[in-house]
This record gives sequence, C-alpha cells and structure tokens, in this order.
Amino acid sequence: MRPFVKDMLPIALAVFAVAPALLSGQEGDARLDSLKEEALGKVQANAKLGQEIVDELYSFGELGMQEFETQKYLTALLEKNGFTVEKGVAGIPSSWIARWGSGKPVIALGSDVDCIPQANQKPGVDWHEAIVPGAPGHGEGHNSGQAVNILAALAVKDLMERDHIPGTLVIWPGIAEEQVVSKAFYVRDGVFKDVDVNLFTHISSNWGMSWGQSGSNALWSVQFKFEGESAHAAGAPWRGRSALDAVMLMATAWEYHREHLQPAARSHYVIIDGGDQPNVVPSSAGIWFYFRERDYERTKAMYDAAVKMAEGAALMTGTQIDTIQTVGSAWSGHFNKVIAEVTYANIKRVGYPDWDEKDIELAKGLQRELGQTERGLPTEIPEMRGPVDLSRSLGGGSDDIGDVSWNMPTVVLRYPANIPGGPGHNWANGIAMATPIAHKGVVAGAKVQALTLLDILMKPQVVADAWDYFRNVQTKDTKYTAFITADDKPATFLNADIMEEYRPLMRPFYYDPSKYDTYLDQLGITYPTVKPKPISQEDGAGTH
Repeated sequence: MRPFVKDMLPIALAVFAVAPALLSGQEGDARLDSLKEEALGKVQANAKLGQEIVDELYSFGELGMQEFETQKYLTALLEKNGFTVEKGVAGIPSSWIARWGSGKPVIALGSDVDCIPQANQKPGVDWHEAIVPGAPGHGEGHNSGQAVNILAALAVKDLMERDHIPGTLVIWPGIAEEQVVSKAFYVRDGVFKDVDVNLFTHISSNWGMSWGQSGSNALWSVQFKFEGESAHAAGAPWRGRSALDAVMLMATAWEYHREHLQPAARSHYVIIDGGDQPNVVPSSAGIWFYFRERDYERTKAMYDAAVKMAEGAALMTGTQIDTIQTVGSAWSGHFNKVIAEVTYANIKRVGYPDWDEKDIELAKGLQRELGQTERGLPTEIPEMRGPVDLSRSLGGGSDDIGDVSWNMPTVVLRYPANIPGGPGHNWANGIAMATPIAHKGVVAGAKVQALTLLDILMKPQVVADAWDYFRNVQTKDTKYTAFITADDKPATFLNADIMEEYRPLMRPFYYDPSKYDTYLDQLGITYPTVKPKPISQEDGAGTH
C-alpha cells in the first residue's frame, strides 16, 4: 500500500463512522425519519420494562438523600444493558451516573427520583388509603422519569450500535429534588463538564415544553443553629441561656420583615430542634428557612437579612450562632430555545397515549373526590411557552434544574402520566403513578425523548445552534454564581431517621415483577377502584 493511501485510511474510516450524522438534504431527512420510525417501535416494544421501572420505584417510596433501593435497582439495570456506572458522585451516597458510547455529542438525560413525606398511597384507588400509614410515597410522580429516559436511551443505543453513530449517552438522577440539594453540587464538582445538551424530564398531567426564562423562583435553603447553656427550667432558669429563645426571636423578626418583601418573594421555615424536654433550658436549637426570589441577587438579599436577624437573636439571648448551613439551592431556570423547538416538534409527532375507559374513569373519580371539575385526561397539546417577564412575575416553586440550565443547553420535557387536578406534593398525586395512566405516559414521553436524541445525534447544527443561543442570548448579560461555596457539603443527613423508621414497614410491599405482572396485581387492587357517583350526579337524576 502506498504511504499516502495508508495514511488516509484512518481518516476515511473516521469519516465513514460519522457519515450518518453528516447526511444532509433530502437523503439526510429520509434517513433520520427512518431512524425515528424504528426508535418509536423499539420504545413501544419495551413498554413492559417501562411499567416495571415505574412500579418498582413507586413501591420503594424513598425520600431525598435516601434513594438507595432506587440506586441499586436502576444502576443494576443500566449495567446489564452495557452502561458504565459510577456511584456516589459529588459526595452524595445515593447518587450515580451511567455512561454509554464514545465521542461527541455528549447528551445527558436526567430526572428526579425522590418522593414526598406522608404521601404513601394505594395506586388506582381514588381516595386516601395508604399502603403503610404515615410512610412516604410518590406524591409527585418522581418514580416515572427514569423510565422515560431509560426506554429512550435503550432504543437509541440499539440504533447507534448498529449504524456506528458516534455519541455518548449519560443518564443521571436528581437526588433530593424536594429539598433542592443535589444539582448545584453536580455542577460544582464537574459531573456535567463534557455534556453538550441536557435533556431533563418531569412528570405532568399534560405535555409541556418551554424556552427562555422560566417562572420558577431561585431558592436558598439554610439551617441556622444556635448554642446556649442548659439549666433547670424551674430550679435555676436564670442560669440558662435558651437557644430556643434565639430561634423564636429570629422567626419573629422574619415575620416582621415579610411586610417589606417584594410580591414575588416566598419564604417558609420549620423549627428542626426546639430542645429535649420542657424542664431543661434548651442548650441547642435550630430553624430551617427557604428563601425564594426571582434571581440570585434578590435571593441573596433575603439571606443576608436573615443572617443579621440571627446575629441579633443571639445577641438578645446571650447565645451564639453555632452554624449557618446551606442545605440546598436553586437558580431560576432558563431553557434552551433551539432544543425546546426540536422537542416540541417531536411532542406533536408522538401525540397522546391511547387512554381507555378505565383510565378516564379513574381520572374523573379522583377529580370528583377532590372537588375538581371532572375533565378526565388531556387530549389537546398546549402551545410551547416562551420567556417569563421577571419584572412582572409573582414567583412560585423552585427546581435545581435551574443550576444545570445556566451551565449548558437544557430543556425540561413534561410528559402526560398523571391526573389533572391534584394539589401537588400530596397522596392524591400518587394515585395514578403505578397504573396504566403512568405506564402509558412514560412510553409516550420516552418516544419524544428518543426522537429528540436522534435529532441531536444526526444533525450537528442543532448542537451548534443550541450553544449559540446559550452563549449569545441566555448568558450574554447574566452569569451563573452558585449559592453554594467550595466548602459546602451535601446534606446527606436528610430524611435518614424517617426512612430508618418506615423502610422496614415498606419493604414487604416492594414490587416483585417475577411473581406479579403489575404492582396493582401484587396489591390485589381492581383497576380502577372508584367511588360511585352521588345520585344527584347520575344521568337524569336531580332534575325533577
């Protein structure tokens, strides 16, 4: 072989390897459309696995920072399918990250996995009836998002292997999202350092996609702990210095401060330590605040004000501030217009699951139970939302996906796998989450996610345009500054005592797919289990 030809061989092979991603024009469009049709079929063929993932995670019902059964199950599944898994990333024991493939683009797929305190609920039953009373449960539906990502990734992985399509798939969990604890630490510790696009998923009762500045609030979660001196509360109270007094004075000061907050601000607190018993002056006490505002500067101003109040409370009571600990944080999200438009087109292509009469019956039964309008399940795809005007926004909830969105092109796919009308963070929002409504919804979501993966893999201009928007629009005038510092540690202690109490009680109810087709079958629940309509609501009744 002549030297020139020999030298060109590796280049020719490399070009051949990426050829599918370089096709253009009608040939490229036809090739991409063919791959998309195959991906849709592969996701549908794997629907049983999606159901098992949804039901398994529902049965675990793990609170934030304690998602160890979830970690064990999902990482074993991904390793079985060829992914390389690293556990305990960013100093969070229940976290993990799974990678497959090589080269660019690197596409991350994330979704939260934690649940809600005291939201334990029998699935498919349209009134409040817990499996384990008082236990945590998936009252937001975080048991479903990883099924969306895994089904999509496995379908696209098959096509990438067969057609030698370059790229890397990265699957990761949002840990303790309800306490907004993990994602800022992921960003700080470089978990996403090589990622080109982040595709996040979140449960909803309808399709949803947005771009630009979101309406969520930034959040700083902080615990203030005071140290005083104990004494006999009756025999020598003058010798004590009550840390609880400091906590209560700080809380009172904050209540007066509320009058001077802007309308979008939100703040809430709980006393996490109020002493041991009434006849002992508390030598330690603590209070946990959430400070929420529209952006970093306004949220930091709330935090700074609270620090001064803590200092004042300590001065008034002769106590000391023991620690001021950041537990979690979140920026208000800003989502990528280019990736959002690609994803929204795929939502319109996939459409809705095939809801049947039983699905509609459960939905209307729950809506009736909650005093909501009986509207069943969605059938019309909402318009894609654009940027929110923060100068007029009245604020609201928070999600630490915002930190990720300010560090790389990111979108959040909301997929229809729950019942409209639930109050959120509640047992009612768990009723559908191990039923055919959730099972069908995650398959639909996985189809959209798979199609979007293929758009990014096969059309390099999508990634280039996404980064152009990120650099020249989104971050042109706003630069990310983390609430957490280099010295902050993840709050791995969260919820440990609750799960220690309830996990043994919940373990006998873990889903066993080797014995039962679905979790409903295992629990002996007829789908749907719905209260009959009141006589006045029956057709023709009450009209005399």
